[in-house]
Amino acid sequence: MSTAQTVTPTTQSRLVDAISRAQTYLLTQQNLEGFWWAELEANVTLTAEYIMLHRILIHADAHNRLSNGRDRAAQIQQMARYLLRQQRSHGGWELFYGDGGDLSTTIEAYFALKLAGHSETELPLQQSRKFILERGGLTKARVFTKLHLALFGAYPWSGIPTLPPWFMFLPKWFPFNVYSMASWARSSTVPLLVVIDKQPVYDLGIYAEELFVEGDQSKADTSLKNNDGTFVGACFLMADKALKALNQIGLVPRRQSGIEAAERWVIERQDTSGDWAGIVPAMLNSILMFHALGYSASHPYIKRGLDALDRFCIEEGAMSDSELPQYLCLQPCISPTWDTALGLTALLDSGVSPTDARVKAAGEWLLTKQIFRYGDWAVYNRTGKPAGWAFEFFNDYYPDVDDTAAVIMALLGLKTGDEAYKFEACRAATEWVMTMQCREGGWAAFDINNTNELWNRMPYGDLKAMIDPPTADLTGRVLEMLGQWQSKHGEKLYRDEDAQRAIRFLLGLQEPDGSWWGRWGVNYIYGTYLALVGLRSISPFVGFDMNSDRIHGAAVWLRSVQNADGGWGETCDSYKRPELRGKGTSTPSQTAWALIGLMAAGDYDSDSVKQGIEYLLRNQNADGSWPESEFTGTGFPGHFYINYHQYRNQFPLTALGRYWAKF
Repeated sequence: MSTAQTVTPTTQSRLVDAISRAQTYLLTQQNLEGFWWAELEANVTLTAEYIMLHRILIHADAHNRLSNGRDRAAQIQQMARYLLRQQRSHGGWELFYGDGGDLSTTIEAYFALKLAGHSETELPLQQSRKFILERGGLTKARVFTKLHLALFGAYPWSGIPTLPPWFMFLPKWFPFNVYSMASWARSSTVPLLVVIDKQPVYDLGIYAEELFVEGDQSKADTSLKNNDGTFVGACFLMADKALKALNQIGLVPRRQSGIEAAERWVIERQDTSGDWAGIVPAMLNSILMFHALGYSASHPYIKRGLDALDRFCIEEGAMSDSELPQYLCLQPCISPTWDTALGLTALLDSGVSPTDARVKAAGEWLLTKQIFRYGDWAVYNRTGKPAGWAFEFFNDYYPDVDDTAAVIMALLGLKTGDEAYKFEACRAATEWVMTMQCREGGWAAFDINNTNELWNRMPYGDLKAMIDPPTADLTGRVLEMLGQWQSKHGEKLYRDEDAQRAIRFLLGLQEPDGSWWGRWGVNYIYGTYLALVGLRSISPFVGFDMNSDRIHGAAVWLRSVQNADGGWGETCDSYKRPELRGKGTSTPSQTAWALIGLMAAGDYDSDSVKQGIEYLLRNQNADGSWPESEFTGTGFPGHFYINYHQYRNQFPLTALGRYWAKF
């Protein structure tokens, strides 16, 4: 497409004003230490599970106060009010706004409210019970929901998949071992090896008989099912029955040593901050493990873990500084490194000086978060030297490729007080990223060659999120980073054959309609934008033709799914229903992705691009921000979604900046 200068004086003026206001708004959100950090909103499941953990700890030793002095019982009520606020008119709780409700999420919220003191006779619980029973009841819930209810005697442990402690000793060459599952699954599962073995029951006299379609637990079939009806699934069920039979007669080889190995593993991976893997499931499960092993709630491992969980909480609704906030929710994770890298990219792409003091402060903060410690990634990557970045404030064992590539690109665009140090830090990080390239040619998030699909066929793996394979969106981001490095420094930090393997991998994932599936953002719009940006960035150095039919097809697809209002949007349901790809209510973040993708494809002048720019200009708030309530981030496709509260401001500014830079 042409890049002719077609911006009218009026549009020019509006563009300049919109960019200026967006920059001002983003800079007002910057922390005094230099970073950005916005809410990471998800469904209510983890808040419900935090209520469960609080009740277990209170039941065990009446440890009613956290180390920061906050009252645990008061927190339970804050969280209960949050759950009630999030309940929808259909009686259930949702994975994303407007999804019609999710069974397992609703069961956990319902049970947490009972633990918080609410009666099943109250209208909200009556409505949710009706919702649950209409969808098959408790026996149809996912494994982790059943497990959390089993902790209270509300579901039988016999209906939970067996995970023997000797699993810790399976060798690294074996297809199923601790390190052959995804990092998030690994950090959450190892502590559960102990919990599932111990099968603790904290009987508070609160059950869930009314959530069984049959009327009570004794009449329900709570045995594990072959949900996908495959031969492989049947084999896993047979294996589970065999393990359960061995448990019943006490034939569990290396049981105690396996428990001790899991305990050591969890202890070793607790960050000094108290975090485990930077994600709440790993943190909750680790505390449950220590409690099942008899540790006191005041033990340093648990105390630091609870403090870390408390830092993940968001409180809302205080009328004054002295008043306790009305609501509290638990975020699944926190994203300061990610938010800072994307915020810097938006500011720099929109014309903020690379020497600006605020930009410099953010860059230097990022440099302090670089990780030079070997983590779990090194088990199968024997050549890489640590130099990456993690998503969170603290997560030394799990730096990730996506954050590292985003940070490198942000740092390349700014000036710090020590440019030589910055250069070497970025160079080392790029070299680490290159050692994380998977055999297929692409990049995954946390591990290399983590692709054993059989994990997702196990009864335990019903979220279908047990592995971390390479994806188009991550591969596109790495190619973008490699191209930017070479463009800015004239240095090639990759082998030609590795770049070509990555391109072949990327092209191999392109859909017949020209789009790409997106793993970490919703969905095909996200994957397509990152694939196009990556190919554009690397193309001058590897001879890739950006005028090819592949690129043309991707641009045609993006234009074909534009909404009548000029924006783009895509529902999270597109993960389960591919016919919905590119379809949904327009959002600022997804509109920005589509625009950035089209511009990477060479399109600056089409009516689609002009209408998309107009959508962003028209929908910007007076303070420079953009409104967006939809979930556009992805945790586990089909099961867990994220609303990044800064996406709505960062990506539109990037899109407007890149558009304006051409004129």
